[in-house]
Amino acid sequence: MKKVSIIIALFIVIVSCKGNETKVSNDTKSKTEKQDPKLKRYEIKSGIVHYKSTVSGKVMGSVISGSGTEDIFFKDWGALELVETKATQTTNTNIFGQKKSETTNTHTIAKLDNGESYHVDFNKKQIFLRRDMGMDMTKTFQPNADAGKVGKSMLESMGGKKVGNEKFLGYDCEVWDVMGAKQWMYKGVVLKLEMTVMGIKTIKEATSAKFDINVPDTKFQLPNFPIIKEEGFLNNDEMDDEMKEMDANMDKLAKMSYQDWKKEALSHDEDGELKNMSEEELRQTYDMMQKMIKMRKGK
Repeated sequence: MKKVSIIIALFIVIVSCKGNETKVSNDTKSKTEKQDPKLKRYEIKSGIVHYKSTVSGKVMGSVISGSGTEDIFFKDWGALELVETKATQTTNTNIFGQKKSETTNTHTIAKLDNGESYHVDFNKKQIFLRRDMGMDMTKTFQPNADAGKVGKSMLESMGGKKVGNEKFLGYDCEVWDVMGAKQWMYKGVVLKLEMTVMGIKTIKEATSAKFDINVPDTKFQLPNFPIIKEEGFLNNDEMDDEMKEMDANMDKLAKMSYQDWKKEALSHDEDGELKNMSEEELRQTYDMMQKMIKMRKGK
Protein backbone atom coordinates (compact mmCIF):
# COMPACT_ATOMS: atom_id res chain seq x y z
CA MET A 1 0.00 0.00 0.00
CA LYS A 2 2.87 2.31 0.79
CA LYS A 3 4.35 1.81 -2.68
CA VAL A 4 1.03 2.89 -4.14
CA SER A 5 1.06 5.95 -1.91
CA ILE A 6 4.52 6.85 -3.12
CA ILE A 7 3.42 6.64 -6.75
CA ILE A 8 0.32 8.71 -6.11
CA ALA A 9 2.43 11.29 -4.31
CA LEU A 10 4.30 12.00 -7.52
CA PHE A 11 1.20 13.68 -8.84
CA ILE A 12 0.22 15.71 -5.78
CA VAL A 13 2.02 18.87 -6.86
CA ILE A 14 1.39 18.26 -10.56
CA VAL A 15 -2.38 18.12 -10.67
CA SER A 16 -4.31 21.15 -9.46
CA CYS A 17 -8.07 21.19 -8.84
CA LYS A 18 -9.44 21.21 -12.38
CA GLY A 19 -12.62 19.24 -11.91
CA ASN A 20 -14.88 22.03 -13.15
CA GLU A 21 -12.81 23.11 -16.12
CA THR A 22 -14.42 23.01 -19.53
CA LYS A 23 -12.76 20.39 -21.71
CA VAL A 24 -12.03 20.84 -25.38
CA SER A 25 -14.68 18.98 -27.34
CA ASN A 26 -13.79 16.17 -29.69
CA ASP A 27 -15.07 18.22 -32.62
CA THR A 28 -12.59 21.04 -31.96
CA LYS A 29 -9.56 18.78 -31.66
CA SER A 30 -7.38 18.80 -34.73
CA LYS A 31 -6.72 15.63 -36.65
CA THR A 32 -3.06 15.88 -35.72
CA GLU A 33 -3.85 15.97 -31.98
CA LYS A 34 -5.86 12.77 -32.28
CA GLN A 35 -2.99 10.89 -33.89
CA ASP A 36 -0.73 10.65 -30.83
CA PRO A 37 1.38 7.49 -30.89
CA LYS A 38 0.07 4.63 -28.79
CA LEU A 39 1.93 3.69 -25.67
CA LYS A 40 4.05 0.55 -26.03
CA ARG A 41 3.69 -1.49 -22.86
CA TYR A 42 5.64 -4.42 -24.28
CA GLU A 43 8.45 -4.84 -26.79
CA ILE A 44 6.22 -7.31 -28.64
CA LYS A 45 3.38 -6.23 -30.93
CA SER A 46 0.90 -8.98 -30.01
CA GLY A 47 0.59 -12.23 -28.15
CA ILE A 48 -1.43 -14.98 -26.50
CA VAL A 49 -0.13 -16.47 -23.25
CA HIS A 50 -1.70 -19.24 -21.14
CA TYR A 51 -0.65 -19.63 -17.49
CA LYS A 52 -1.18 -22.02 -14.63
CA SER A 53 -0.78 -20.99 -11.00
CA THR A 54 -0.57 -22.55 -7.55
CA VAL A 55 -0.71 -21.19 -4.01
CA SER A 56 0.29 -23.05 -0.86
CA GLY A 57 1.35 -22.37 2.69
CA LYS A 58 0.37 -21.83 6.29
CA VAL A 59 -0.73 -18.61 7.94
CA MET A 60 -2.24 -17.99 11.39
CA GLY A 61 -3.20 -21.61 11.96
CA SER A 62 -4.67 -22.09 8.50
CA VAL A 63 -3.39 -24.24 5.64
CA ILE A 64 -4.04 -22.68 2.24
CA SER A 65 -3.86 -24.40 -1.13
CA GLY A 66 -5.17 -23.52 -4.54
CA SER A 67 -4.67 -23.49 -8.26
CA GLY A 68 -5.82 -21.52 -11.25
CA THR A 69 -5.40 -20.55 -14.87
CA GLU A 70 -4.90 -17.25 -16.63
CA ASP A 71 -5.16 -16.27 -20.28
CA ILE A 72 -3.70 -13.06 -21.67
CA PHE A 73 -4.45 -11.66 -25.12
CA PHE A 74 -2.84 -8.46 -26.33
CA LYS A 75 -2.05 -6.45 -29.44
CA ASP A 76 -0.92 -2.92 -30.37
CA TRP A 77 2.14 -3.46 -28.14
CA GLY A 78 -0.08 -4.05 -25.12
CA ALA A 79 -2.23 -0.92 -25.49
CA LEU A 80 -5.15 -3.34 -25.92
CA GLU A 81 -5.13 -6.32 -23.56
CA LEU A 82 -7.60 -8.72 -21.97
CA VAL A 83 -6.77 -10.97 -19.00
CA GLU A 84 -9.13 -13.73 -17.85
CA THR A 85 -8.39 -15.52 -14.57
CA LYS A 86 -10.06 -18.53 -12.97
CA ALA A 87 -8.93 -19.87 -9.60
CA THR A 88 -9.94 -22.13 -6.73
CA GLN A 89 -8.57 -21.79 -3.20
CA THR A 90 -9.18 -23.96 -0.14
CA THR A 91 -8.49 -22.88 3.45
CA ASN A 92 -8.35 -25.55 6.15
CA THR A 93 -8.32 -24.43 9.78
CA ASN A 94 -7.94 -26.42 13.00
CA ILE A 95 -8.58 -24.30 16.08
CA PHE A 96 -8.88 -26.06 19.43
CA GLY A 97 -9.71 -29.30 17.68
CA GLN A 98 -12.45 -27.75 15.55
CA LYS A 99 -11.75 -28.32 11.89
CA LYS A 100 -13.17 -26.17 9.15
CA SER A 101 -12.68 -26.20 5.39
CA GLU A 102 -13.70 -23.39 3.06
CA THR A 103 -13.33 -23.32 -0.72
CA THR A 104 -13.71 -20.21 -2.86
CA ASN A 105 -13.89 -19.95 -6.63
CA THR A 106 -13.07 -16.76 -8.49
CA HIS A 107 -13.53 -15.72 -12.10
CA THR A 108 -12.34 -12.31 -13.25
CA ILE A 109 -11.83 -10.50 -16.52
CA ALA A 110 -9.83 -7.29 -16.86
CA LYS A 111 -9.47 -5.38 -20.11
CA LEU A 112 -7.11 -2.50 -20.82
CA ASP A 113 -7.91 -0.30 -23.80
CA ASN A 114 -5.43 2.58 -24.21
CA GLY A 115 -5.60 3.62 -20.57
CA GLU A 116 -9.26 2.78 -19.98
CA SER A 117 -9.53 -0.21 -17.65
CA TYR A 118 -12.58 -2.52 -17.50
CA HIS A 119 -13.11 -4.92 -14.58
CA VAL A 120 -15.87 -7.52 -14.83
CA ASP A 121 -17.77 -8.45 -11.65
CA PHE A 122 -19.52 -11.71 -12.42
CA ASN A 123 -21.34 -11.73 -9.07
CA LYS A 124 -22.94 -8.33 -9.63
CA LYS A 125 -23.06 -8.83 -13.40
CA GLN A 126 -21.54 -5.39 -13.91
CA ILE A 127 -18.42 -3.96 -15.54
CA PHE A 128 -16.55 -1.17 -13.74
CA LEU A 129 -14.68 1.36 -15.87
CA ARG A 130 -11.73 3.30 -14.49
CA ARG A 131 -8.34 4.70 -15.51
CA ASP A 132 -5.25 2.50 -15.36
CA MET A 133 -2.84 4.46 -13.17
CA GLY A 134 0.27 2.55 -14.23
CA MET A 135 -0.38 3.12 -17.93
CA ASP A 136 -1.21 6.80 -17.42
CA MET A 137 1.97 7.26 -15.38
CA THR A 138 4.11 5.78 -18.13
CA LYS A 139 2.32 7.81 -20.79
CA THR A 140 2.89 10.96 -18.73
CA PHE A 141 6.58 10.55 -18.06
CA GLN A 142 7.76 8.63 -21.13
CA PRO A 143 5.16 8.67 -23.92
CA ASN A 144 7.61 7.75 -26.70
CA ALA A 145 10.18 5.74 -24.77
CA ASP A 146 11.27 2.18 -25.33
CA ALA A 147 8.93 -0.15 -23.45
CA GLY A 148 11.75 -2.20 -21.98
CA LYS A 149 13.53 0.88 -20.65
CA VAL A 150 10.38 2.16 -18.95
CA GLY A 151 9.61 -1.18 -17.34
CA LYS A 152 13.13 -1.66 -16.03
CA SER A 153 13.23 1.88 -14.65
CA MET A 154 9.97 1.23 -12.79
CA LEU A 155 11.34 -2.03 -11.36
CA GLU A 156 14.56 -0.35 -10.26
CA SER A 157 12.62 2.48 -8.59
CA MET A 158 10.93 -0.22 -6.45
CA GLY A 159 14.28 -1.71 -5.46
CA GLY A 160 14.26 -4.37 -8.15
CA LYS A 161 17.47 -5.93 -9.47
CA LYS A 162 18.24 -8.02 -12.52
CA VAL A 163 19.82 -11.24 -11.28
CA GLY A 164 20.48 -13.03 -14.56
CA ASN A 165 19.10 -14.50 -17.80
CA GLU A 166 17.38 -17.86 -18.24
CA LYS A 167 15.53 -19.70 -20.98
CA PHE A 168 11.84 -20.36 -20.35
CA LEU A 169 9.57 -21.95 -22.95
CA GLY A 170 12.41 -21.35 -25.38
CA TYR A 171 12.45 -17.58 -24.79
CA ASP A 172 15.51 -15.75 -23.45
CA CYS A 173 14.14 -14.12 -20.30
CA GLU A 174 15.61 -11.55 -17.96
CA VAL A 175 15.27 -12.67 -14.34
CA TRP A 176 14.40 -9.93 -11.86
CA ASP A 177 14.11 -9.90 -8.08
CA VAL A 178 11.55 -7.28 -7.02
CA MET A 179 10.50 -6.90 -3.38
CA GLY A 180 11.04 -10.61 -2.74
CA ALA A 181 9.30 -11.73 -5.92
CA LYS A 182 11.31 -13.42 -8.65
CA GLN A 183 10.05 -12.98 -12.19
CA TRP A 184 11.12 -14.10 -15.63
CA MET A 185 10.40 -11.46 -18.29
CA TYR A 186 10.56 -11.72 -22.06
CA LYS A 187 10.50 -8.29 -23.68
CA GLY A 188 8.31 -6.92 -20.89
CA VAL A 189 5.96 -9.91 -20.64
CA VAL A 190 6.23 -11.91 -17.41
CA LEU A 191 6.35 -15.63 -18.25
CA LYS A 192 7.03 -16.92 -14.75
CA LEU A 193 6.58 -15.55 -11.23
CA GLU A 194 7.56 -16.91 -7.83
CA MET A 195 6.90 -15.11 -4.54
CA THR A 196 6.30 -15.85 -0.88
CA VAL A 197 4.28 -13.44 1.27
CA MET A 198 3.46 -14.16 4.93
CA GLY A 199 4.20 -17.83 4.46
CA ILE A 200 2.07 -18.20 1.33
CA LYS A 201 3.99 -19.23 -1.77
CA THR A 202 2.59 -18.33 -5.17
CA ILE A 203 3.91 -19.70 -8.45
CA LYS A 204 2.57 -18.61 -11.83
CA GLU A 205 4.13 -19.85 -15.03
CA ALA A 206 3.21 -19.82 -18.69
CA THR A 207 2.34 -23.17 -20.23
CA SER A 208 2.34 -21.74 -23.76
CA ALA A 209 3.25 -18.39 -25.28
CA LYS A 210 2.93 -17.18 -28.88
CA PHE A 211 4.03 -13.73 -29.95
CA ASP A 212 3.73 -11.44 -32.98
CA ILE A 213 0.65 -13.29 -34.19
CA ASN A 214 -2.82 -12.27 -35.31
CA VAL A 215 -5.10 -12.02 -32.26
CA PRO A 216 -8.81 -12.01 -33.25
CA ASP A 217 -10.99 -9.13 -32.05
CA THR A 218 -13.32 -11.69 -30.47
CA LYS A 219 -10.66 -12.32 -27.81
CA PHE A 220 -11.24 -8.80 -26.45
CA GLN A 221 -15.03 -8.98 -26.12
CA LEU A 222 -16.56 -8.43 -22.67
CA PRO A 223 -19.75 -9.97 -21.25
CA ASN A 224 -22.99 -8.15 -22.03
CA PHE A 225 -23.16 -6.47 -18.61
CA PRO A 226 -23.92 -2.79 -17.89
CA ILE A 227 -20.80 -0.60 -17.65
CA ILE A 228 -20.46 1.54 -14.52
CA LYS A 229 -18.07 4.50 -14.76
CA GLU A 230 -16.25 5.15 -11.51
CA GLU A 231 -16.47 8.62 -9.98
CA GLY A 232 -14.06 11.06 -11.60
CA PHE A 233 -13.53 8.88 -14.67
CA LEU A 234 -11.91 10.65 -17.61
CA ASN A 235 -12.11 9.37 -21.15
CA ASN A 236 -9.01 9.25 -23.34
CA ASP A 237 -9.53 12.70 -24.88
CA GLU A 238 -10.02 14.30 -21.46
CA MET A 239 -7.02 12.43 -20.12
CA ASP A 240 -4.88 13.74 -22.97
CA ASP A 241 -5.79 17.28 -21.91
CA GLU A 242 -4.81 16.45 -18.32
CA MET A 243 -1.48 15.05 -19.49
CA LYS A 244 -0.71 18.19 -21.50
CA GLU A 245 -1.34 20.34 -18.43
CA MET A 246 0.93 18.07 -16.39
CA ASP A 247 3.60 18.38 -19.05
CA ALA A 248 3.42 22.16 -18.84
CA ASN A 249 4.32 21.98 -15.12
CA MET A 250 7.32 19.68 -15.47
CA ASP A 251 9.88 22.49 -15.58
CA LYS A 252 8.51 23.95 -12.36
CA LEU A 253 8.69 20.59 -10.62
CA ALA A 254 12.20 19.91 -11.88
CA LYS A 255 13.43 23.13 -10.22
CA MET A 256 11.80 22.36 -6.85
CA SER A 257 14.13 21.58 -4.00
CA TYR A 258 13.29 18.67 -1.73
CA GLN A 259 12.14 21.00 1.05
CA ASP A 260 9.93 23.03 -1.30
CA TRP A 261 8.34 19.87 -2.70
CA LYS A 262 7.83 18.41 0.78
CA LYS A 263 6.10 21.57 2.00
CA GLU A 264 3.84 21.71 -1.06
CA ALA A 265 3.05 17.98 -1.03
CA LEU A 266 2.18 17.88 2.67
CA SER A 267 -0.11 20.88 2.27
CA HIS A 268 -2.16 18.86 -0.25
CA ASP A 269 -2.07 15.61 1.77
CA GLU A 270 -5.79 15.49 2.57
CA ASP A 271 -5.79 11.77 3.41
CA GLY A 272 -2.76 12.01 5.66
CA GLU A 273 -0.84 9.27 3.83
CA LEU A 274 2.29 11.36 3.29
CA LYS A 275 2.31 12.54 6.92
CA ASN A 276 2.67 8.90 7.97
CA MET A 277 5.79 8.44 5.84
CA SER A 278 9.27 8.66 7.29
CA GLU A 279 11.73 11.31 6.16
CA GLU A 280 13.57 8.63 4.17
CA GLU A 281 10.39 7.56 2.35
CA LEU A 282 9.53 11.16 1.50
CA ARG A 283 13.05 11.66 0.15
CA GLN A 284 12.69 8.49 -1.96
CA THR A 285 9.42 9.83 -3.31
CA TYR A 286 11.04 13.13 -4.28
CA ASP A 287 14.03 11.39 -5.88
CA MET A 288 11.71 9.08 -7.87
CA MET A 289 9.71 12.05 -9.10
CA GLN A 290 12.86 13.87 -10.25
CA LYS A 291 14.09 10.72 -11.97
CA MET A 292 10.81 10.34 -13.86
CA ILE A 293 10.88 13.98 -14.95
CA LYS A 294 14.37 13.44 -16.37
CA MET A 295 13.13 10.32 -18.13
CA ARG A 296 10.28 12.37 -19.57
CA LYS A 297 12.81 14.82 -21.00
CA GLY A 298 14.94 12.03 -22.40
CA LYS A 299 17.87 12.64 -20.05
